[in-house]
Amino acid sequence: MLKLSWETLKWEQEFGFDMKFIDTLSKKIATITARWIQVVIVLGAGNIFRGAQQDGIKRASGDYIGMLATVMNWLMLWESLGLVGQKVKVMTSLEMPKVADSFVMKDAMHYLDEWRIVICVWWTGNPYFTTDTAAVQKALELDCDIVVKATKVDGIYDKDPNKHDDAVKFDTLTLQKAYELWVNIMDHSAIAMAMDNDLPMFVCKIDDIHKIGDDDIIGTYVGGK
Repeated sequence: MLKLSWETLKWEQEFGFDMKFIDTLSKKIATITARWIQVVIVLGAGNIFRGAQQDGIKRASGDYIGMLATVMNWLMLWESLGLVGQKVKVMTSLEMPKVADSFVMKDAMHYLDEWRIVICVWWTGNPYFTTDTAAVQKALELDCDIVVKATKVDGIYDKDPNKHDDAVKFDTLTLQKAYELWVNIMDHSAIAMAMDNDLPMFVCKIDDIHKIGDDDIIGTYVGGK
């Protein structure tokens, strides 16, 4: 399971999409599939809309707007992946029959067996959850070995390394410790669900995702209780 944070699509822009970077991202994802690694993707949506941070909007409404934003994101990534020769199947947690199939576990497993990339959108289909929670939930449902969260940071730190020069990076963490520290890499619900089901996670820099499967990839491994 590859969870792409919302920052990765806008990259250095304040809003929207960085098409040059999305093209580079697609090529890196193609490198992963070339190693015969099955890939499921969940996308964030904050490059378009950050529902939980909008004053005057109820959380549920903000979450639904955010879910709609993921649709725009997957359309961009889907087109880009197709241009680099990748076979992609997009599946939604809420029905959008004119643009994608509804998510059905057995169908998704079949597409993975055909070595297609499966992109899961519309989060879990419910408000008060996040794309982090959706990534863990879909990873469990599809028997993924690990959740890889790709961000602008090369792992988990005790504080934001972009703001604090004395930030300390963790090479490994247990799921329990990650939950207790809550270093804002994944939300509490996602970590708790992973912990309850013993699903490991790995946090790395988006620039390094083409190294997934290599021993020298830099990041933080989160696993065990």
